[in-house]
Amino acid sequence: MRNLSAQVGQALKSHGLKLCTAESCTGGGVSQAITEIAGSSAWFERGYVTYSNLSKQQSLGVSAATLLQYGAVSEATVREMVSGALAHSDAQIALAVSGIAGPDGGSAEKPVGTVWFAWCIAQSECVARVYHLHGDRTSIREQAVKIALEGVLALLSSRSVSA
Repeated sequence: MRNLSAQVGQALKSHGLKLCTAESCTGGGVSQAITEIAGSSAWFERGYVTYSNLSKQQSLGVSAATLLQYGAVSEATVREMVSGALAHSDAQIALAVSGIAGPDGGSAEKPVGTVWFAWCIAQSECVARVYHLHGDRTSIREQAVKIALEGVLALLSSRSVSA
């Protein structure tokens, strides 16, 4: 994870961008992985851990209607989380993650391991994806952190970005 975090940091620095995270099921794991890297303050702006629906509304501006209609683990919610992270920070790129790490909380429609991600560069199109991860709670959370970081790299490498 350390190598991946360092790669993310190098890519952000080379583009002159700062990152913000909006995390739910990872509980700050993405931010923790990022700040393991010395000098990360040069490219990490802030992280939100919005575990409850209320915190998603208060800190990131996720609408109550979205949460009611689609639930916290949904494309609509992570898109609002990532937009809110950008709007409430000085970062130019953000990621959001919300999922069901288990062992409880899953349903037939959204089983344990369902995790939604969104990545966005300010004033650009956002990307959202769902993954169906397997393993225990710790494994699902670790996989989600890795996917979140890999998504930042993919977004930066697939787009022409200027600071």
